[in-house]
Amino acid sequence: MGVLAFLLGLTVFVWTATGLAGLLSHGAWPDDVTFGRTPLAVRELITEPHDIPGAWPSTPRGQLSGYGLFWGVFISQLMVLMVLTVFVMGTVARARAVRKSRRMLRDRPGQESESPREGGRPGPAEHRGGRGDRGNKRNQGDQGDQGAAANGEPRNPPPPSSAADPTSASASASAPASTPTPGPASPPFPPPAQSPSAEAPLAPPQEQGPPIRQAPPSGPPSPLAPTLLGMAGAGAASGTSGGPAARGAGAEDPVTQILEAPGAALVSSTTPDLWTATKTARAKLGPVHLFDPTLACDTPDRLRWSPHHGCADRATAASRATSLLAPLRSPRPIDATIHTTAETVLRCWLHAAALEKRPFREVHRWALATGQTADAVRILRTHPKATSGAAGELESALAGHPQLRADAVALIRRALAPLGRLHVRNACSAERADRLALESFIAEAGTLYVVGEDPEVLPLLNALTQSVVEHGRRMAARSSDGRLDPPLTSVLHLPAKP
Repeated sequence: MGVLAFLLGLTVFVWTATGLAGLLSHGAWPDDVTFGRTPLAVRELITEPHDIPGAWPSTPRGQLSGYGLFWGVFISQLMVLMVLTVFVMGTVARARAVRKSRRMLRDRPGQESESPREGGRPGPAEHRGGRGDRGNKRNQGDQGDQGAAANGEPRNPPPPSSAADPTSASASASAPASTPTPGPASPPFPPPAQSPSAEAPLAPPQEQGPPIRQAPPSGPPSPLAPTLLGMAGAGAASGTSGGPAARGAGAEDPVTQILEAPGAALVSSTTPDLWTATKTARAKLGPVHLFDPTLACDTPDRLRWSPHHGCADRATAASRATSLLAPLRSPRPIDATIHTTAETVLRCWLHAAALEKRPFREVHRWALATGQTADAVRILRTHPKATSGAAGELESALAGHPQLRADAVALIRRALAPLGRLHVRNACSAERADRLALESFIAEAGTLYVVGEDPEVLPLLNALTQSVVEHGRRMAARSSDGRLDPPLTSVLHLPAKP
C-alpha cells in the first residue's frame, strides 16, 4: 500500500511540475501533458533527468520548459508537502496531549467530590430540590417571618447548635418551619463561601455548598493560563510560584501544569522526576532542553549556559550579579553593606569578562585571587564598550576597608564555589549552539528543565531562571500587544538555601 501511494504521488508531482513549468515559461499548459502519459515520462526522467522533451515526445518542444525550472517546481512541491505533513502531525500530537491532560484533570475532581457525599453530606438534589418546593417553602418562610415580627421575636434568629450536623440540617430542610433555613431557600447556584464574621446564620451551610457545586464538572475547572512571574531573587530561590494557575483544581500537581502549558515552559526541580514524567509529551510540542550541572539526570544531552552571557550590558550584569548572590543574602541589616559591595564587585567582574569574551571560569579565578586583580580593572578602563565609571567602582570597592573587601569577596567565592567541580564548570561553558537554543526555545514553544538538588548550585540555578524570565519579559515588551502569546509557564521547585 505504501509503495502504491509513493508511485501515485510521484506521478502526480511529475505531471503537475511539467504543466506548471510550461505554464510559467510559455503562459499555457503544454499539449499532450496528461496524467495517463505521466508514468512513461517518469520512466524516461529516471534514466535522463535533463531530457524533458524526450520524456514527452508527443508534446512540441517549444511548449516545454527547461529542466532547471521543471526540477525547481518539483522540489518546491515536495517541500510544501513535507511542511504540511509536519504541521498536521504536530497539531494532532498537541490535540491528543491536551485531551489526555484534560481527561486526567476531569477525573481527579470527580473522585474527590464522591468522598464528602459518602460521609453523610446531602447531594446536589437534596440541597436544591424542585422549583415548586422552593416556592412553597419560600412563602412559608415569609409568613413565618411576618408572624415572628408581630410577636416581637427577632426576624432571623440564629440556628440551633444542631444546625452544623448534616443529618439534622437535611431533616429541618424537608419540614415546614417558621424560620427560613439556608438549604431550601438558597438560589439555584449557591454563592461562594463567606467568612465566619459575615451573617452567622448562613455561614455554616454555605461553607458546605461550594464543594457540592463543583462535584459534577463539565470540563476543566479553569484554563491554565500562567503568566510570566515577577520574582525577586529571594522569591525565586525559595521556589515560590504564583499566578492564575495556582487557583486551578489541578494546580497542586506540577505534572498537570507542565502538560497543560499552552506555550513554552520553564521547569525547575530538585529531582529528575518532573523531567522524566513530562519530557516525552513536551517533546511533541517543541524542543526540550535540560540544564543539569550536577548530572542528576540520566542523559548525555544537556544544555550549557554561561552566567556572564549578555553582561556586556550594565543592566544585565547588575541583574545577574543580584540573582547569583540572592540565595546567600543575610536577613541581618548589618550585613547589607557587605552584600551591596559583593554585588558591585561581581557586577564589574561579569561586565569585564563579557566584554573580553572570556570564559566564566575567569570570573572564578578573579574571585579566588589572594591579591587585587588589576586585569578586570584594566579591561573596564581600556575597552571601548565598557560602561563609564565601572573601573572606578571596582577600584574603590577593592581598595576600601580590608575587612569589608574580604567579606564581600568571601561571599562571591561562596556563590561560585560549585565551579571547583569539573562537571559544573563544563555546564557553565556554553557554546554558540547552546546560546541560540536558550534564546529561541520560548518562541518555539519549547521546555527548559533546570535540575539540581545540591544547595551549593542554587545561585547558578536561580540566575538561569531569572535570566529566562527576564528574556521572556523583553520578548513580551517587543510584541505588539505587550505580552507573550502563548504565555511562558513557570513551575519552580528550587532547593533550599545553602
